[in-house]
Amino acid sequence: MNVVSVNVGLPREVDWRGTKILTSIWKSPVTGSVKVALLNLDGDQQSDLTVHGGVDKAVYVYPSEHYEYWRTELPGFELPWGAFGENLTTTGLFEDQVQIGDRLRIGSAEFVVTQPRMPCFKLGIRFGRADMVKRFMKSERSGFYLAVTREGQVTAGDAIEYLSHDEHGVRVRDIVALYGSDADNQEMLRRVTDLPALPESWRDYFRKRLWEPDS
Repeated sequence: MNVVSVNVGLPREVDWRGTKILTSIWKSPVTGSVKVALLNLDGDQQSDLTVHGGVDKAVYVYPSEHYEYWRTELPGFELPWGAFGENLTTTGLFEDQVQIGDRLRIGSAEFVVTQPRMPCFKLGIRFGRADMVKRFMKSERSGFYLAVTREGQVTAGDAIEYLSHDEHGVRVRDIVALYGSDADNQEMLRRVTDLPALPESWRDYFRKRLWEPDS
């Protein structure tokens, strides 16, 4: 498991349906060592902090292996590393294996997996396709967010090491499935509402979907 590319980007103004909006979804690969701070990577900045960024979404990870799927789905579309707005393009980390609460060391920094990515309309702007959010969700290739537990440095090529696996055994893909194909899985809903590493906003959302929340 290693880092294929480190990608950063600053807010830019774009036109969308006659309105100018700020977005930081455009990321570009950078060379050399990059500082990892509590809220983001050096040279990276989120635009709308009401839905992006924060401690629980400091770093977004996307598997490089998914790019082959998207090259088939989006023929002729240029897909450089960072195309999905990820900070770290990786190899060897998959949503059906990585668990919420798993702890990782990348370079000299340490992280905990917090949640999958649920894209907003700006992903559609990035790809110039109104259906991109729906296609992204249907693909179940969500990537996932990391919180920073120890600041440090990361560089393309760095090894990724598991420090620990979360004892609750809830995978990133399990959370994604609760949004769609597995929406009524009450056993899984109960498990995730008690998942300490999952942000409270997510746990509240799933708690409201329990049939017998007080039992």
